[in-house]
Amino acid sequence: QVQLVESGGGLVQAGGSLRLSCAASGSIFSINAMGWYRQAPGKQRELVAGITSGGSTNYADSVKGRFTISRDNAKNTVYLQMNSLKPEDTAVYLCNADLAAMPFDDGMDYWGKGTLVAVSS
Repeated sequence: QVQLVESGGGLVQAGGSLRLSCAASGSIFSINAMGWYRQAPGKQRELVAGITSGGSTNYADSVKGRFTISRDNAKNTVYLQMNSLKPEDTAVYLCNADLAAMPFDDGMDYWGKGTLVAVSS
C-alpha cells in the first residue's frame, strides 16, 4: 500500500509564509514526478507546482516567484515553500506522485488527502 501524507497547512495572514510537506510511504520502487495541486471551493483542481525526479520544476503563473517546490528523494518527500501568500491562495492543497510500486511497473498516480491553507486579508 502506498500513502501520501501532507502536513503544514493552516491559517495565515496575507503576506505570510507556510511550508507544506508530503511524505510518500509504503511499497515504493521509484518515484517519478511529484507535485502540488490545489482546489478552492467551487473551483476546479489546478496544478500549483511540479518537480521531476531530476529536479526540473514548473509552476502555475499565479504562484511564480512566490512558491518554491523541492524534494528529498532519500526521504520520498516533496515540499512547497509558500511566501507572500494572498487570500486567493486559500484552498485545499493536495500532493500527487507518479510512482512505481514494483520493478517494471508502469507509473501510477497517487494522491494525498489534502491540507487546508487559509489566507486572511
